[in-house]
Amino acid sequence: MKKMKLKYVGAKPRVSGKGVTFDQTKPDRYTFLNAAVELLEALSFEAKKDKEVYLHDVQKKEYNSRKLTELLKKHCGDLDAVFDSREEKTKAMIKKYTDKVKKNDKIGKDERRAWLGNIKVMHDYYLQYVTNESAYECALNALAKKIHKSHIETITFPIGRNHGLVLSHLVDVLRDHKPPYDATLSVEDKDGVAVGKLDMNRPAPLDI
Repeated sequence: MKKMKLKYVGAKPRVSGKGVTFDQTKPDRYTFLNAAVELLEALSFEAKKDKEVYLHDVQKKEYNSRKLTELLKKHCGDLDAVFDSREEKTKAMIKKYTDKVKKNDKIGKDERRAWLGNIKVMHDYYLQYVTNESAYECALNALAKKIHKSHIETITFPIGRNHGLVLSHLVDVLRDHKPPYDATLSVEDKDGVAVGKLDMNRPAPLDI
């Protein structure tokens, strides 16, 4: 197994028999890791139960790969286990793509061979994309756990540095949390300055 390392790789690749393009609607999750770690650090207050959290003083730092990994391990106790599964996830992804190409009866033999070859060439790219995605998912789950443990009801934060995007992704994670939260994200004007607000509302009712 290759040693786990976080680094920017790029958007999710779209492979065909003609070559490789990149889906900009599915950016590399590494792009958001710095902001996610900043939020994890900002919410790491001692066991005081602050229902409203104001993150106007989030420390803006640019973490390198080593520091990102160190801080993620601090907040995600199972980070090593998460990364141990990345090879398996990548293998499953590639198998899904290759099976689809093999079953495609609308392409010729040469195009099929080229397509399968392009998928194989992209193995290391897929592996890094999955590694970064796994790290980001771990960060989001750690944020959800902090919010639940500290009974946080609202988080107000400055717009910028991807904090809003990270918290928008967190909304879906909170909805799948146990118990689930019917969280909403909004932008408000405070003294002429736009600020974001994540409102946890209350745990969403469980489907019976």
